[in-house]
Amino acid sequence: MTSALRRQGLVFCGVAFGIVGAMAAGATLDARLELPIVAVLVLLLGVPHGSLDVVFARRLLHLAGSREWLLFSLGYLGLAALVVGLWVALPTFFLCIFLGLSALHFAGDPRVGISGLSRVLYGGAVIVLPALRHGAELERLLGLVAGPASGAFVVPILGFLAAPWLVATLLVCALQATTFTRDTIELIALTAVAIAAPPLLAFTIYFCAMHSPRHILRTVGGLNRRGARQALAMTAWPTGIVLVVGILVGLIADSIPLEKRVMQLLFVGLAALTLPHMALLEHARRSSRVAEAGQYGAVGGA
Repeated sequence: MTSALRRQGLVFCGVAFGIVGAMAAGATLDARLELPIVAVLVLLLGVPHGSLDVVFARRLLHLAGSREWLLFSLGYLGLAALVVGLWVALPTFFLCIFLGLSALHFAGDPRVGISGLSRVLYGGAVIVLPALRHGAELERLLGLVAGPASGAFVVPILGFLAAPWLVATLLVCALQATTFTRDTIELIALTAVAIAAPPLLAFTIYFCAMHSPRHILRTVGGLNRRGARQALAMTAWPTGIVLVVGILVGLIADSIPLEKRVMQLLFVGLAALTLPHMALLEHARRSSRVAEAGQYGAVGGA
């Protein structure tokens, strides 16, 4: 699994540095194409990694009968519904919690041994650093998700944090470069693309080329070939359900402008799935029944 993770990290770095180079050369992405491309990539490459929660649930909770699966599904969906309710009732609070939980969740991507400070900086990079150069666009995007007032409240805070975050990241990279070279290069690639690329594109590159595939590799890495195939096959129905629900909600909410509708479906949907996803992964990290439990790193470390 180590070699697979190393190759996956190299692919992410190649994509990230390639995008940074293209941005430096003056390349731009047509605004009309950006959101459709992002939506397709997140749905096809990002959502399936969360669908592997059924693998954790079966292994950790010993789910076998229909009653046990029903109770698990109700609990999972209940947490997701709680997040959606928070978005409706308290959008600014929702946005703050979502960004904080996302940073905490992303902090689990680096391997075991990385310092806590490095994890914090890594986890928040794709959330905080876009505010350095793309504050207005970031505020617009977050406003589409949770309302203009929420975006206007959150982005100045991110902007205040961005420069110190970058300085601290560069210092950490210098300190750990010789001991954690691969991880340092990944952090540099993430930092570079988070600053150079538009926020939506930077998030998509990270989520689809780093976070999601790394989680999938860690999940199936300890399984034999047959077990890995079965685990991946089990992701088909949760992924399908998410896609169908997203399409139905999108059709029902046709009075909302398309860009706003897609942004809310993507990110409120991701937020709703993140809470139960993190809860299950934390249980996996702590469980003595999971071989090499430390592979999950920080809380929610897949």
